[in-house]
Amino acid sequence: MMTMLTGVGASSGTAQGTARLIHGPDEFTRFETGDVLVCRTTDPAWTPLLGMASAVVTETGGMLSHAAIVAREFGIPAVLGVRGALELLADGEPLAIDGAQGTVTLMDSE
Repeated sequence: MMTMLTGVGASSGTAQGTARLIHGPDEFTRFETGDVLVCRTTDPAWTPLLGMASAVVTETGGMLSHAAIVAREFGIPAVLGVRGALELLADGEPLAIDGAQGTVTLMDSE
């Protein structure tokens, strides 16, 4: 059974990657190229992570938020406004992101 979360599809495209839950700048060093950035929100300090990410998922924001604008600039999928993402997803889980549909799917790791 797959778990699917929904939000605002703010940058189109699809990607798969490992969920990396980042709560603040002190955790940036945990992030690796190709990870899916999962966070509450972003601001300009987060831009380097978005440049490394395969996709971004935030708990807040919409089409005009920092995460949406930068994701579109970098050409990566973004699903924003996913309530409870930091509690519902676990660090290291494999995710599939659809930025057009606004879905975050937990993939089977088998």
